[in-house]
Amino acid sequence: MGGIVRHYAFSIIFMLVCLVLAAWYGWESTGSVAGMMSVLWVVFVLSVLEVSLSFDNAVVNASVLKEMDEVWQQRFLTWGIAIAVFGMRILFPLAIVAIAAGIGPVDAVNLSLRDPQQYEQIVSSAHVGIAGFGGAFLAMVGLKFFFDLDKEVHWIRFVEKRLVSFANLPAIEIALLLLALWGVSTMLPSEEALTFLVAGILGLVAFIAVEGINALLEGDDIGTTAAQAVVRNGLAGFLYLNVLDASFSFDGVIGAFALSNNMIVIALGLSIGAMFVRSMTIHLVRQGTLSQYRFLEHGAFWAIIALGGIMLISARFHIPETITGIIGAVLIGLSLAWSIFYNRRERSDL
Repeated sequence: MGGIVRHYAFSIIFMLVCLVLAAWYGWESTGSVAGMMSVLWVVFVLSVLEVSLSFDNAVVNASVLKEMDEVWQQRFLTWGIAIAVFGMRILFPLAIVAIAAGIGPVDAVNLSLRDPQQYEQIVSSAHVGIAGFGGAFLAMVGLKFFFDLDKEVHWIRFVEKRLVSFANLPAIEIALLLLALWGVSTMLPSEEALTFLVAGILGLVAFIAVEGINALLEGDDIGTTAAQAVVRNGLAGFLYLNVLDASFSFDGVIGAFALSNNMIVIALGLSIGAMFVRSMTIHLVRQGTLSQYRFLEHGAFWAIIALGGIMLISARFHIPETITGIIGAVLIGLSLAWSIFYNRRERSDL
């Protein structure tokens, strides 16, 4: 119990601070207890939504973070949260509004506070581009995991073993993604199709760039000290995790408008969820959960492919965030259950 409290202490404190701010904002903006409670409820639901949509993110983060030393793990929890909270939950929507409406940052803030309906409309209108970029990046993350010649552990064997056999084909995952982008674009009006394709290609380029930076930073460690190697590898993982987090958060930021179009309420709710996801990531690493449950990582990467596919399709069809969360939860739950079954069978064979 003490270990759990230690891992989540900062998140709990952060949540309490955000709830106090939400209560104060609710009272100041509505002047009633009912209004204050309504704001608190929406903030709470948004935080739960963010956690439910991002558990697969925590598992994938843990798979990268376990290779980093404790210093970089802590930096991800502290510095990374500033990027996740202030960058993606506050600055990102404001930047969309500023660019789409052709106004300055201050005017975008004023618009979000004075005319939240128009603010929501502008952010939502950028969904096609966001779906293309985020869907492409996440799909590449998931496909890269399965199209790997060195992959020896398989959960859904009849599928995963065949995917590994196709990994001999150069850039097979890129070809599949480009076909998916083209297929979705044919269902969109010409102007939206162009936006979607450009955004998707940029998402692919972002993935290749992050992988390239990772390779350059890791490089050849001959002639470098152990400390230098740790910094280089830690920085590579840190950059990769933050771009991955950004892609995951696109869906949550857009989906939050189904509950509220108030920038402050959305930022508070999603920030609480983002903080708990980070604490969950550290907890998974420190407890060695991925090594204890053999197929949990596989379930998370299948969930990422599903989320990437849903984001791409959402450029044409509206898919409720609840469905996205359920699909991810089912995949991770099944992989966890199968891992437990595997562990018991291994023990019984001893």
